[in-house]
Amino acid sequence: MIRTLLFTLLAVAATAQTPLDLPPADARGSVLLRGGTVHTVTGGTLEAIDILVTDGRIARIGQGLEAPRGVTVVDVTGRHVTPGIIDAHSHIALSSVNEASNPIVAEVQMRDALDPADVGIYRALAGGVTTIHTMHGSANPVGGENETIKLRWGTLDPDGLLFEGAPRTIKFALGENPTRVHGRGRGIRPATRMGIEQVYREAFTEARAYRAAQDAAREARQPLPPIDRRLETLADILSGDVLVHCHSYRADEILMLMRVFEDFGIERLTFQHANEAFKVAPELAAFGAGASVFSDWASYKFEVYYSSAYNATVLTRNDVRTSINSDDAGLLRYLTHEAAKTQRYGGLSDDEALALVTLNPAWQLGIDDRVGSIEVGKDADLAVFTDHPLSIYARVDLTYVDGVARFDRARDGDDQRLFVDPEEEVMALPSRSDAHSASCMLGTDLYELAAGE
Repeated sequence: MIRTLLFTLLAVAATAQTPLDLPPADARGSVLLRGGTVHTVTGGTLEAIDILVTDGRIARIGQGLEAPRGVTVVDVTGRHVTPGIIDAHSHIALSSVNEASNPIVAEVQMRDALDPADVGIYRALAGGVTTIHTMHGSANPVGGENETIKLRWGTLDPDGLLFEGAPRTIKFALGENPTRVHGRGRGIRPATRMGIEQVYREAFTEARAYRAAQDAAREARQPLPPIDRRLETLADILSGDVLVHCHSYRADEILMLMRVFEDFGIERLTFQHANEAFKVAPELAAFGAGASVFSDWASYKFEVYYSSAYNATVLTRNDVRTSINSDDAGLLRYLTHEAAKTQRYGGLSDDEALALVTLNPAWQLGIDDRVGSIEVGKDADLAVFTDHPLSIYARVDLTYVDGVARFDRARDGDDQRLFVDPEEEVMALPSRSDAHSASCMLGTDLYELAAGE
C-alpha cells in the first residue's frame, strides 16, 4: 500500500507542469483536438468536430481528421472549444501604469513597462484568456501607447509577449480622473470636462501644424524640424496609424469626443467603460465607434450613477461593435461569465455573447484577421472548457496560445511563479479586486494627496 501511494505521488510530481517546462515564446505548436463541441463564433456551434493545429495555426476543421506523424491527439469529447478569450482593457503584466506628470504624455509606452513574470498572466490563462490589451491608466487626457500582448507564459523576455503586427493604440481619458489628478491635484488644466475638450483641440491643432511643417520641409528639400515624440504620436493619431481607446463614462463626454474627432478627421475610436453609452448608441453606430464595457459594474463613483446591465445588449442591438472587458486582474478569469450576463439581461444568442469576449475585442484592437474566431488560417489560440462556456459551472481545462498549451489544469502545479521573490506575500486573488493599487489610477497617489484626498 505504501509503495503504491509513493508511486502515485511520484507520478503526480513527474507530470506537474512548471513554468520552466513551457516552450519558449517563439514556439508554435501542433495538436489535434478530437471530437469537441466547437463554438466558432462566426460559423455557429459545431458538434463532434476535430480541429487540426499545425505550427501554431488552425489548419483544418472537420470530422474524422487524422493527425500527422508526431502530432499529439487530445480527446476533447464532451468538452467545449472556443476561441481564446480577449480582454480589451487590462493593467496586468505592467510594472507601472500612469505617467501623471503632464496632461498629455503620448510619448510614453506600456511596452517599456511590460512585466512577463507577473503571475497574473498565468491566472488569466486559467480563465481561457489568450490575448490582452494592457493599457496606460486614466490619469491623463492623453496617456501613453498601450500594448497588445499574447499570454505566452514561461518567458522572461518582455518582447516575447508582443502580439506581432498588432496596430498601435493609445489611451485617452475623460471625466473625473484627469480633472482630479491635474485640475484638483496639480492646479493646472484640465479642471473641468470643458477643459478636457480644449486640451484635445489644442493638442491636435499643434500636431497638425507639426506634421504640416514636416511635409513642407520635405517638399522644399529642407532639413526637417526637430523630432518631438509627443507630437509624432499625436500626428500619427491624426493620420489613422494609432487607434484611440478612451476611458469614458457619461454620454455627454462621449458625444464631445466624437465631435472633436470628426472635426480633426479621426475615424477609429473605441470607448472604454462607457457606462452611459446605451444613451447614445445610435450616435456611436453612426460614427463607427466601438464600446468596451463592463457587464454590470456600476455605482462605484458618482459619474457611473446612470449605469445599466443592459448596456452591452442595447449597444449590440444598435450595431455598435461591443466588447466586455475586465479592467481587473481577478475578473479577467471570468470574462465568459460576464458575457453570459447579457443572456440574462437582453437575451443575446450564444454567438453574440461569445463575440463580446472574442471577435469584437479583436476587431477593436485591429487583430480580428488573426484571432477571435475558430477559422482555418487563424492563430491557434483556443480554450477548452469542461461545459458550455457561458455556463457558470464551466471551467477551463486547457488554454492554447499559438498551438502551445500554456495552461493545463491536469498538470497545474502548486506554484506557477516565474520569478520567486522570498519577500513577496502570495495572496489569493478575489474574483474582483477593489484595491486602489489594482486600478487604472495606480501611481497617482502623490497628486491625490496634494488635493487633500
